[in-house]
Amino acid sequence: MLSHVIPPVRGYTKCSNSLVRHPRLCSDAKILVLYVQGLPACDRDKALSEHARSLLMTGRAYQRAKAELLAHGYVHERRERIAGGRWRTVQVMSNEPLTADQAARLYAGAPADGYAVVGAGRAGRTQQVGRAGHAGQVGHAGHAGRTASDAWSAPSTRFPTVGEPTGRSVGGQLPADEDLGEDTSHPPTEAEAGEEAEGDAAASESASVPVPVPVPVPGLGAAQDSAAPSGSAEVLAAERVLLSLRHERRELLLGVREARTLAGLAAEWLRRGVSPGDLRAALTRGLPKDGVRSALGFLAHRLVEKLPAPPAEQPEPVPPSPPPSPLALIACAGPGEEHMFRPNVPWATTCGPCHREEQRAYWEDMRVRTEAAPEPLPWRERFAAEGAEVGTGPGPDVGG
Repeated sequence: MLSHVIPPVRGYTKCSNSLVRHPRLCSDAKILVLYVQGLPACDRDKALSEHARSLLMTGRAYQRAKAELLAHGYVHERRERIAGGRWRTVQVMSNEPLTADQAARLYAGAPADGYAVVGAGRAGRTQQVGRAGHAGQVGHAGHAGRTASDAWSAPSTRFPTVGEPTGRSVGGQLPADEDLGEDTSHPPTEAEAGEEAEGDAAASESASVPVPVPVPVPGLGAAQDSAAPSGSAEVLAAERVLLSLRHERRELLLGVREARTLAGLAAEWLRRGVSPGDLRAALTRGLPKDGVRSALGFLAHRLVEKLPAPPAEQPEPVPPSPPPSPLALIACAGPGEEHMFRPNVPWATTCGPCHREEQRAYWEDMRVRTEAAPEPLPWRERFAAEGAEVGTGPGPDVGG
């Protein structure tokens, strides 16, 4: 077989051979993983079934592909309860199989063993770990690299190299459209700044990241004080959404401290039932024609002015009415010895056996009366008899 391969320059998705040549995954499952892996961050908040519907995948084929991905660790699902007594399904998809413990750490927003939430790259490059929400959305584990330096033994210096085989890392590369040229406009994160100051990687991993002082935003005043960032899950999710806005519009680039300043205001949107995808769309659509001069001021103004109304409180359910109390015992009016029974309806006077016996006797009497009654006269004789009674004589013979 002759093979002619032209490597693409842009608009491609990297995929490991272990996934393409997986013997226990069908083609629909592989295509679904590649499709979700190549989606931008704004389109990963949908459910996995919606992505399958975009690929024109039938229901039975999707169920088979999803079952195989769940069995081999490429997809993990968890149901969690949200406000209002409702439930939603959180889905995590990875281009490499993850264990249940690694998926649980990704649910909590912490780096999994062997996988990092913050990808390796130039200073300040943050890889987003998407999460699903609102009765069924899908996330992508994203590109990540190994962080533990002692996860395997170092290879020897002899040739060929001898040592334990290393596992395949999940990603570690930046998107193709961001590798062109050097970009120094992103400030380093607080964790990287702490590592450079202390010079000790182990000490920097154990040290806690200090919370920066919020930068005052002109025009907010009490709104910024009331929505001060905290360590809640909504604030962390809102911060990730704000940092990802630069992928939609480059003019909405925010630094880490600026994103944490607005995270409290954006978290209020999530608390009022807005999904991360809808929040991202509300902040990136309808921008001014002459551009955005200050991303921090523009986003702060939009977060305050377009804040949706709080969800209406659901009325408390009315407790069901208690069942009616049973009727009292009464004496049966049927024949035989006197006995008591509890009627089902207030107008009942006989018990069940006596009532059935009365009905049987009634219909037996009706049958006897019907059999003893004479045969009815034909209509001609009845017509003649009625004519004789009124004195008009018999009517004309119309029978022929």
